[in-house]
This record gives sequence, structure tokens and C-alpha cells, in this order.
Amino acid sequence: MAPTQERGSHRQAEAAEPLPCGDWPSRWSAADAAAASRDFAELRAGLGGLLWLQFDPQEAGCSLWLWREGEPQRLTPPGRSVRSRVYEYGGGAFCVVGDGVALVDEADQQLYRLGVAAGSVPEALSARSHCRYGDLQFAPAWNAVLAVEESREQDRVIHRLVGLGLADGTRRVLAEGADFYAAPRLSDDGRRLAWIEWDRPELPWTATRLCLAAVLADGSLGAREVLAGAAGDDSLQQPMFTDDGRLTCLSDRAGWWQPWAERGGQWHPAPGAGHPVGNGAALSSTGTAGWSEPRLMAEADHAPAPWQLGTVSHLPLEDGGWLLARQEEGWGLLVERAADGRERRLAAEFSRFRQLASDAQHFYCIAAAPDRLPAVLAIARDSGRVHVLAGGERPLSAEELSRPASLRFATDEGESAQAFFYPPRNAACSVPADERPPLVVFLHGGPTSACYPVFDPRIQFWTQRGFAVADLNYRGSSGFGRAFRLRLAGEWGRIEVEDACALVRHLGEAGLIDPARAFIRGASAGGYTALCALAFHQLFRGGASLYGVSDPLSLRRVTHKFEGDYLDWLIGDPERDAERYRQRTPLLHAGRIAAPVIFFQGGLDAVVVPEQTEAMVAALRARGVPVEYRLYPDERHGFRQAAHLADALEREWRFYVGLLD
Repeated sequence: MAPTQERGSHRQAEAAEPLPCGDWPSRWSAADAAAASRDFAELRAGLGGLLWLQFDPQEAGCSLWLWREGEPQRLTPPGRSVRSRVYEYGGGAFCVVGDGVALVDEADQQLYRLGVAAGSVPEALSARSHCRYGDLQFAPAWNAVLAVEESREQDRVIHRLVGLGLADGTRRVLAEGADFYAAPRLSDDGRRLAWIEWDRPELPWTATRLCLAAVLADGSLGAREVLAGAAGDDSLQQPMFTDDGRLTCLSDRAGWWQPWAERGGQWHPAPGAGHPVGNGAALSSTGTAGWSEPRLMAEADHAPAPWQLGTVSHLPLEDGGWLLARQEEGWGLLVERAADGRERRLAAEFSRFRQLASDAQHFYCIAAAPDRLPAVLAIARDSGRVHVLAGGERPLSAEELSRPASLRFATDEGESAQAFFYPPRNAACSVPADERPPLVVFLHGGPTSACYPVFDPRIQFWTQRGFAVADLNYRGSSGFGRAFRLRLAGEWGRIEVEDACALVRHLGEAGLIDPARAFIRGASAGGYTALCALAFHQLFRGGASLYGVSDPLSLRRVTHKFEGDYLDWLIGDPERDAERYRQRTPLLHAGRIAAPVIFFQGGLDAVVVPEQTEAMVAALRARGVPVEYRLYPDERHGFRQAAHLADALEREWRFYVGLLD
């Protein structure tokens, strides 16, 4: 098939008309891109099938679905959204309980129990209007739902671990006193409770503790034991009990988020963890589909940064093996690892894997790929055959699709960063021989997050019109190990800006883009980086800030508890490092921005409030810098409504087109 596709692509390219880049005609509209923003969130096996959350931009909400006997069934009615807002980013908004589910209603953040029979009506499990709930986990031994509870008490926000009885809703406090909690897990025999906790000023990707408490004969909890993380030098996440009662967890103590487990009463790396691959190239480069020879655990992250609760990216299996979602140089792999160290790669046509689950016959996950929309997969455990249960549509043909090329490039201080490059692609148009395409640099949010080589409808919108796109994993992004992730400490507003500029120079020197027509854009933390790049470097023709930070100190004064110390870690102490803040505050350097900027803002945004963006807009307008500003009154931090997503994309494109000549 490959040679045939190559010949077909060549004929298509020959038929394409050379046209100036940036305004190519395309049937892939902004509305199409917004509609293609449907995604899946959490995933749980149970009730004789599989359950997941599905986000629909047309509804701007998350619905709960059950797939069994070959058919999907929507459990929640239109207008009812299942979503937690604990730590503002939520996660763990439902779990399977007996013959139904427990879920968090987005509107009031309370817990409800819902049956799966047609016409089932949600029954309230909690009635504490000052509380939010998330990271739900069913504890059969207690017939209770374990949860992280976020309580607003006078002028404080308190986090606890609680259990809520299914029989009568009785609330029981399981752990309190730490600043933050995550992942409560009760062993199947009901004898041990494990969880993750951490205290300010730490963040869940810098230092956490794995804690354990015995359940005493009277049902009370014994003394808390810190099993790992007491020294404050590793980040732990996703504790789980195996079928034989051993506790496992992901730890980055060896430099990567890898599986660790109890062994002989001690805490150890899973067999082979913390050591390089022992028999040649990584699975991502070999494309291994069958079982490899026994190998040591790869030096790779097996989890994203834990912004959200309820993530499952590693799964201990019954026979002592593991199911692992692994990151290798930005690419996602799904790997089954046998107890003896043999590995096989599953669903190799996909490049990102989230929310793992299993039953006797199948592995399940949410997956994404460069050529299709996110999908829910069932993978036969015996043959590895992949079944798409939901999603996975291919909106664009191969001739229309721009595929990501991974690249490493030099930055400064002898270091490097990673990016995915997407060339212009349109079956009817081609880049003229005497022209190099304009570039849009995409900056992910976080900033401790990452971009992935998956189908992004916004990126395809740009490449369809003759723009190249570079999606940047700057130093400080997650998925490249602890040292790379922590590189951003004290350096935000500097090194990721340097990386963005180095990326443009690298692509320009390679002849892939026109460096004189480079644009930079980002949302939230990415918007801050875009504004810093425009203020401190004269490299970009223009840029876009979507609810981006322009005044870090203003953000620090109003930000929520979860990120209350994040800016101190990213930039420094506001008093001790006051000059550093002044140097890296775009609002204070608006006079240095000469390139036009377009701003987008949600009127209900409580993270980057409208006044912050409007102050930046006013400062630029006062200097005569071309500025556009679009406010969506009913959007929050991160746009969700399809009409607004489409409007913002269309406006940003037209803004850049006006700057190309």
C-alpha cells in the first residue's frame, strides 16, 4: 500500500496550484475545526462493559456513556454535565459502584448515584453546598465512595480525603491536615488505605508523599505512614493495589515517572525500572509489534504532569506484568510488559494514550493519532487486535492531512528542546518555488505540560491555508523526565521564550519556513510566553494571546490554592526577586512590543481576569500598536462553546493574513 500512496500523493502534488501562502482556499472551516474538538475524558471498566466521559463542544459539557454488548448508551441527559472542579482542573468525576455509578454534577459539584436502567434518576449522595468532590474511587469493602473533598470554610479552602457511604450517605473524614490530597485507594481486603498528599509550596510534579494507613479491627485508621517521598525529592502519583494486595505507584525518584512497588516490606523500583533499555533501540523506533526479548524498564515517563485527578497511565496486571502508557521523545506508546521484562507495543498507529483499563478479554484506553480524532479503544489481550468503540473519525484525507515531524534543536547553554513540525498541506494548493511558508508557533499551557503528535483540528486549519505550524515542547515541558521538567524553575519567561526563538531560527536555517513571517500564539501560560516573546525579541511578525497572563503578580494575588505557589516556583519570591518579576512582566514592557497582537478573553475567567487582559490591550493601543480584542462574556478560563472556538480561530487567522504582506 505504501508505494501506491506515494504515487498518488505525487500525482496530487503535481495537480496542486502554486498559490501565495496564508490564504489558500479550504473546505476545512473554523466551524469544522471547532466541531472536531470533541474529546473523551475518564474511562472505567465495569457493569459488563466500559464507561467513559465525552466532551461535546456543541453542548459545552461532558456526558457519561456506557458501552456494552456492542452498543453505546448515553446515561446522562442533555444539559447535565459530569465534571469535577476540585483544584479547578478536576478529574475523577465518576466511578462504578455496584450496579450503577457515582458521579459529580458539574452544576453543583455534589455527588450523585445513578443507575444504568432507562429512566434512572440521580440520587443525591452529598448535600454540602460549600464543598466540591473529585477523584472518586469505589471501596467495595466499605460500600463507600472515596473522594477528595474541597471545602470552602470562611476565608480558607480546606482539602480532605473522605468516604461517603452508599447506603445512607454517611460522611467519614479519612485524612486531613496536609494542604492537598489525591488518589485515595483502599485495598481489596479493606485492610489498608493508600493516598498521595503534598504541602505548599510544593506542586504535584515537584514533590509529593505516598502515604499508607492500616484499617484497624474497629474500622478506624491506624497511624499514617509515609512510604515514599518523605525527603521531598520525588514526585509520586497514581497509587494502586494489585490483586495480591501489593501497593504500586509511579515515582520519578530515578529521573522518570516509572512503576515502583512493595517488595519484601520495602519500596523498590518495579523490576528493571530506573535502568536503560537493555537490548537495543526503544520500542518507538523499532516498531515492535510482537514480544521483545526481556529488557530493562525504559528511561521514559509513564505519566503526564498530574494537573488533573483520576489519571490512570499504568496498570498492574494479574500475572505480575504491566500495561503502560509511555512517552518516548514526545511520542506516546502503549506497552504491555510481562513479569519477565518482555514487552510488546500495542495499537502502534496511535501516538497518545490516556486512561487505561482492562477486563479479562481486553485492554481499554483513550487514544489519539496524527490522522484521526480521539478514540476509545478495546484491544484484544490475546491477539492485540484493535477495536474502535467510539470516535476515531478521519476528517481529512491523506492528501489533505499535514503530519507531524519530530525534531530536536539546539537552544542555549548547550541544551536542546523538542517540537513537532507540520508543513502546509492542501490537495489543491502548493507552496510556490520562490516562497517559503509563514510559521505559527504553538505554545502549550501549563506551563508544566506538553504538546503531542496527534490530530489537532486547529493546526490543520492553519496548514490547510498555507501556514506551517511548529508545536513546541520547550524546556520545562513534561514527558521528558524530571530534570527537563524542573528546568523551568525560576526561569519562566526566559528559557521557554529562548526556545521559541531558537525554533524559528532552526526552521529558517533549514529552509522550511520564512523566518520573517513567523507568528507566536498561546493560551493561558502559553499566552504569557507569547507576550514575553513579542516584548523581548523582535523576531515575530505578530501574535495571539488567549486568556494569557500579562501581569504575573496580579495573577498571583487572585490565583487559587492549587497554584498559589506556582509563580514563586516559576519566577521567584515576589519580594526577594522583585526585579526579576519586573523584567518578566509583559504589561510593564508594553512599550517594547511593536508587533500587532490579537487578544481573546473569557468574561467569567477567574484565573486570568478580564481586567488584566484589558490593561494590556489599553497599554498597546495607547502606543498605537495594532490590537484586536475579543471578549466572550460567558466563557471561563479555556473556551468550551463551539461557536466561540470557531470565532476565535477565524479571527486569529484573518488577523495574521492582514500582516503577511
